[in-house]
Amino acid sequence: MHKVHSVKYNFIMNFILTASGIIFPLITFPYVTRVIGMEKFGAVSFVTNVINFTMIFAQLGIPTYGVRACARVRDDKRKLSQTVQEILFINLIMSAVVTAVFAVLIFTVPAFYNHRVMFLISISTFFLQALGMNWIFQALEQYDYITIRSLFFKVISIILMFILIHQTDDYVIYCAITVFAGFGSNIYNFIRVRKFVSLKRVEPYNLKQHFRPILILFAQSLAVSIYTSLDSVMLGFMKGDLDVGYYASATKVKVILVSLVTSLGNVLLPRMSYYVKMQMKDDFRKTMIKAFNFTLFISIPLALFFSITSANCLLLLAGRESLPAASAMTIITLSIIPIGITNVLGIQVMTPLNNEKKVLMSVIVGAVIDFVLNLILIPFFGATGASVATLIAEIGVLIIQVIFTSIILKSVITKVHIVKYAIIGLTASIPLFFINNMNLPHVSLNLILSVVVYAGIYLGILLITKDKILLESLSTMKKRLPVKK
Repeated sequence: MHKVHSVKYNFIMNFILTASGIIFPLITFPYVTRVIGMEKFGAVSFVTNVINFTMIFAQLGIPTYGVRACARVRDDKRKLSQTVQEILFINLIMSAVVTAVFAVLIFTVPAFYNHRVMFLISISTFFLQALGMNWIFQALEQYDYITIRSLFFKVISIILMFILIHQTDDYVIYCAITVFAGFGSNIYNFIRVRKFVSLKRVEPYNLKQHFRPILILFAQSLAVSIYTSLDSVMLGFMKGDLDVGYYASATKVKVILVSLVTSLGNVLLPRMSYYVKMQMKDDFRKTMIKAFNFTLFISIPLALFFSITSANCLLLLAGRESLPAASAMTIITLSIIPIGITNVLGIQVMTPLNNEKKVLMSVIVGAVIDFVLNLILIPFFGATGASVATLIAEIGVLIIQVIFTSIILKSVITKVHIVKYAIIGLTASIPLFFINNMNLPHVSLNLILSVVVYAGIYLGILLITKDKILLESLSTMKKRLPVKK
C-alpha cells in the first residue's frame, strides 16, 4: 500500500513545484526575449499555443477524469490497475489519431508550414503526455515525487538554454528545450508507474464506462482552451507574430500567478473526490472553506499588485521592446481572481460531486464570450483586446458557476472573506501609484520598494486583524524552523 501524505504536506510539495514554475520563467524569460527578440518569441508562443490547444483532443478529459477515477479505487490495486490500463489505452489511441491528423495539417496550412520545424518537434508531446500518466501520480498524491522529478528537468532545461541559445536563429532550439522541460520526465513516469500498478492485462477492458465522463470533461477542457490557448492562435492569424509576442509577454506573469493561486486546488481534487466517495460531508465542507479563503488571501493581492506595476514588471523581465504589452498585462492580470475562485468551485467542488455538465455549461459560456469578443476586439486593439476578452470571459464563467452552486455557497459564504481581502488589498495598493511615479535610478529598485511597502501593509493589516490563514501559515513555518538548544 502506498503512503498517503497529509493535505498540508502535499500542499508544501506542490507549492515548491509551483515556486519552481515561477523561478524557471523568471530566469529564462528575460534572457530568451532579449536574445531571440519579441517576434521570434511570438513565433514560438504561437506554435506552443497551437500545440496546447490541439493537446486537448489527444487528452480528451483524461487529466481530470483520471485523477478522480483513480482516487476512488486507490485502495484496491487490482481495480486501480484495471482503471489505469483502460484510461491509458484510450489516451494512446487518441494521441495516435491526433498526431496523424496534425502531421497532415503542418504541410497543408500555410501558417503551420511556415513554422513546420517547430511543429514537427512539438507534436512529440502528444504521445509523451499519454505515457506520462500524471493523473495516476496525482490520484495517489505522490506530490513529493512529482516535485523532485519536475525540479530536475527544469534545472537541466535552464542549463541547456544558457548553453545553446545565443542568437535570434536559436529560437527553434528554445522550442525544443521547452518541450523537454515540459514532457521529458514523462518517459520516467511510464517506468515508475509499475511501482503502484500492473500494466499487464488480466481482465477484458470495459472502455465504455469511461466515455461519458471523459467526453464531458473533454468538452469542458476544449471550452477553457478557447479562451486560453486560442487567444494567441487568433492573434497569430489576425495580427502576426509580433502581437503574439506582446500577448505572450503580458500573459507570462498571469500564467505564473495562476499556477501559484491554484497550487492548493491541484492537491485537493483527489482528497475531495475521496471525501465524496466515503460520504465525509463535514470534511468536504471544511476543506472547501479553507480552499476559498486561501485562494482569496493570495489571488486578490497578487492581481492588484501586478496589474498596477505591469509596466515596470515588463521592463525588468523583457526590456523596453515589451512595453507595448503593458496595457494588456494590466487587464489580464486581474483575471487571476475569478480564475482562482472558479478553480475552487469547478475543480474542487463541482467535479468531485459529479457536476461536470454544469462546469461544462459555465466554460462554454466563457468560451463563446471570449471567441466573439476576440473577433471584435483583436483587429482594433491587438493584444489588449484579447486581454479584455479573456477577463470578461472569466467573469462570465464565475457568474454561471456561482449560480449553479448557490445552495452549497449559502452554507459557507459567511466564512468566506472576499470583502475583507479585497478592502485590505485595495488599501495596500494606494502607495503603489505614488511609487510608480518616483524617478528611482533603476526599475528593480522601484519594484523592490513596491513589494516591501505593499506586502508590509497587506500582511501588517492581516496580522493586526488576526487573520486565520496568515496565522496558520506563520505557525507552520515556525514549527519547521530548527530549534536552538
